[in-house]
Amino acid sequence: MSVRPLPPHDAGEIAVIGLGKSGAAAALLLRARGYEVYVSDAGSSGAVQERATTLRPSGVTADVGSHDLERIARAALVVVSPGIAPDAAPIAAATDAGVEIISEIELALRAAPSLKYIAVTGTNGKTTTTALIGHLLRALGTDAPDAGNIGTPLCEIVARPHLPEWVALELSSFQLHDTPSVAPVVGVLTNLAPDHLDRYASVEEYYGDKARMFANASHGSRWVLNADDPASLDLAAGVAGKHLMFSVREEADAFYDREHDVLQLLGDALLPRTELPLLGDHNVANALAAALAVAAAAPEHRTSAAIDAMARGLASFHALAHRLEVVGEWHDVQWINDSKATNVASTLVAIDGMTRPTVLLLGGRHKGEPYTALIDGIRAHATHVIAYGEAGPIVMQDLDGKVPVEHVQGTFEDVMHRASELARPGDAVLLSPACSSYDMFNNYMERGERFRALAAATA
Repeated sequence: MSVRPLPPHDAGEIAVIGLGKSGAAAALLLRARGYEVYVSDAGSSGAVQERATTLRPSGVTADVGSHDLERIARAALVVVSPGIAPDAAPIAAATDAGVEIISEIELALRAAPSLKYIAVTGTNGKTTTTALIGHLLRALGTDAPDAGNIGTPLCEIVARPHLPEWVALELSSFQLHDTPSVAPVVGVLTNLAPDHLDRYASVEEYYGDKARMFANASHGSRWVLNADDPASLDLAAGVAGKHLMFSVREEADAFYDREHDVLQLLGDALLPRTELPLLGDHNVANALAAALAVAAAAPEHRTSAAIDAMARGLASFHALAHRLEVVGEWHDVQWINDSKATNVASTLVAIDGMTRPTVLLLGGRHKGEPYTALIDGIRAHATHVIAYGEAGPIVMQDLDGKVPVEHVQGTFEDVMHRASELARPGDAVLLSPACSSYDMFNNYMERGERFRALAAATA
């Protein structure tokens, strides 16, 4: 597939909606390519103000606290940040005027059509899998940054003086929605489960955006799929290209040989499970998906020397912050930060991976999913559930009388104090909230850092 070109410079100004990291990177890339740029953000936080101040000397016009809808409607192209809802006023203005709307990712792909990348999407595990892919590519001696939803805007990578050999690219459903040119060398679908039902009208609509990763599939495409996840297999059914499978339950192109406790890749032993420093079967699946994707990307990645290098890479990888991260152990109680678990499916994976009796912290801002799906996992692994935050009453409604659960009202400090009281020597306290953080915190990272600090205070 040929990537669509950027508009000619005389077509007019390009508007960028949203002044987060991706919006700022998009604006700087456009200015470097000689375009006139208008950026706006309805927010006026310190971070937004600071980015606007940084952009203006480069010639970017920046509005903070409002959008000039008439100006946006006159734009030659609109670049939208993933956090902007599709029904937001500036998006409606562009749509009504017939202006093309694209993501920051799409802008980067149009600016660098020769870019080679491995794309990762899915409901859970995509950030860890992306980080693993980047780590393994670098273990092979290649220049391969991580980009996209993992934190570094792709436009920032593309703006460098030289393109990297590879990019490990995480794609959220929001990003995929406005990225029609996506065509990875290898695409990975980690799994599918209901999520973001506060933004999508239905699960089908959410899955539809995930399916956009396959939009430009061809005979030469390579797709890495989860053999243990029927929803993923259904979504990819009939998609052109080679389908490669990973599994923690059965033999596949990459699988966990549970009998011998070894990760297998393309018919050969890759790594003993004991040498992978990550908790839970889901992280075994992430490691298998990453290794299979890297091996599929190029023939030179499948030599015995390359497989050995990837094995060493897996052994040297450590859990990302806020993703089943053991932050410490005090008085024989292990404290585990899984603040990134912002949906029920992710929390269920975390609970099922627990090997100690567990006090589970469940709550935050409700995202529309019932918590009843957690009951069996809680019964098997948890001694107590603490419901908290805005979702606390809904958690109680779904779980009370079925598992040991109590509602702790007040601050997050109160929640952590109660968890410390309930935990016994040999237990774990697991923050895996199944909710967004926006009732008490600015983001899941702030929530995780607060958990870390309060856990350390129990020492």
